[in-house]
Amino acid sequence: MKIIFPYGPTITAVGAGLCLAVMPTAPAGADDGTRVRCNDIPGLVDAINDANTNGGRITLAPRCTYTLTAPDNTDDGLPEITGNVTISGRDTTIRRDPDAAESFRIFHVVEDGTLTLKSLTIRNGLSTGSGGGILNERGTLNLNDSVIKDNFAASGGGLYNIGGQLALDRTTVERNASASFGGGVANDGGGTMTMKGGALRKNRAINNNGGGLENIVGTATLESVSVQGNTALVGGGIRNPNGSTVNLKSSTLRDNIAVTGAGLSNLASTATLVDSLVTRNTAITAGGGILNEANGHVTLTRTRVVDNAPDNCSPDGSVPGCTNSTTSVAPPPSQKFLPDDDVKDPK
Repeated sequence: MKIIFPYGPTITAVGAGLCLAVMPTAPAGADDGTRVRCNDIPGLVDAINDANTNGGRITLAPRCTYTLTAPDNTDDGLPEITGNVTISGRDTTIRRDPDAAESFRIFHVVEDGTLTLKSLTIRNGLSTGSGGGILNERGTLNLNDSVIKDNFAASGGGLYNIGGQLALDRTTVERNASASFGGGVANDGGGTMTMKGGALRKNRAINNNGGGLENIVGTATLESVSVQGNTALVGGGIRNPNGSTVNLKSSTLRDNIAVTGAGLSNLASTATLVDSLVTRNTAITAGGGILNEANGHVTLTRTRVVDNAPDNCSPDGSVPGCTNSTTSVAPPPSQKFLPDDDVKDPK
């Protein structure tokens, strides 16, 4: 079998195992954009720089891992996203080498930049600032069928969205950690976050709040999302403080752990839960399911808050339609508060 590319030589394929790994970095036509061969980091850098200037799509090799051993600039593994850039793979990973000598996140989207990732895993980013995997700084970040995993930062272990547009479609954010707030995702500074499908799972805010999601002066809408197994001091699953808005539809808060507000911590903010379930979350002191403080407003519509420990909602009566059982519910046997072996610093 011969495959002839419009931009390059004829290639003879042996068997059916030929993949994009053999392709040179070169234009691949209007539909495919620029293809980058497997683990060709200089080629990927060049393709991003070109897309920043001219716009365009970049296609990575399927089932390939692109390993970054050093940063492209001070804080980022790849060039800052200043233009309109789309990067697609198929079960493809971009990661920071766990043995890299320097700390750096994977992507940084700056103001007016747009980054769309499709079928990619972003892994092992390590930032002393915000956004271990990706920092979106007043830009637009779209994640489709992707995974943000095993990243670490001071805040926003997986993703940090400040004043930008963040859209996650069928995307999972898991096993990320932050030293401060937002173990999985931090949505800050008037940012807008929309998540459909996927999960916020097993993320950890080590010394602060918002294990799965810290929504700070922002708006976050989650539909058909599982928020499960996250840990923090306050807001194990989600923390929604300081005049923020969080909307949950057809979503589940389950098996999250915190000192207070294990499922959801709502502080002087607005939370709306529709057709959702808050269950088997465990707080050390109060607010196993929902902690609602400082005149926060929580609305439950066809939503169940049940089987949380030591209570479903706190203070008692602060969430209309939420009642507390007179019997205690034991925490899940596989869970413990802030497990040391759950999320590790990728260094």
